[in-house]
Amino acid sequence: MPNKAVLFDRDGTLNIDTGYLHKREEFRWTPEAPLALVWLKQHGYDIYVITNQSGIARGYFTLEDMQSLHQFMNDDLSHKGVEIKKFYFCPHYKEGKVQEYAVDCECRKPKPGLVLQCLKENNLAPENCVMIGDMPKDVECAEAAGIKGYQYQGGSLLEFVKKIGL
Repeated sequence: MPNKAVLFDRDGTLNIDTGYLHKREEFRWTPEAPLALVWLKQHGYDIYVITNQSGIARGYFTLEDMQSLHQFMNDDLSHKGVEIKKFYFCPHYKEGKVQEYAVDCECRKPKPGLVLQCLKENNLAPENCVMIGDMPKDVECAEAAGIKGYQYQGGSLLEFVKKIGL
């Protein structure tokens, strides 16, 4: 049976968007996000994150800060028997202050670079994947990569996942 996967945007979808989140103590899951991830795992889905993190290019936080937060998220989920298989992130922002990341790239959503990379690296068929994000650019990104995109607009993430038929 082919792998099924859900690709999530991070800020505003899995966690409360506080603006350039990078500190563990500021992290909060959106309503029922961990339950949604457990439910998806129980129904045979792999879970990935696709996230723009321009705060790195802007100099607000480091790559290591972001990686530490992602590890914290998976540590918290491990107590529930689920994990995010991989975090795909874009650290770029053309007008950024950190020179190495101040570039126009193909991975910054709504461009589909990160989704295409995730599909290829994990041997995922587009028809077996969906993307869930809180912004129109997340849906646009998904569709540009040939997968179905859904816009989450708050409330229980578990109920949203069930409502869209996963």
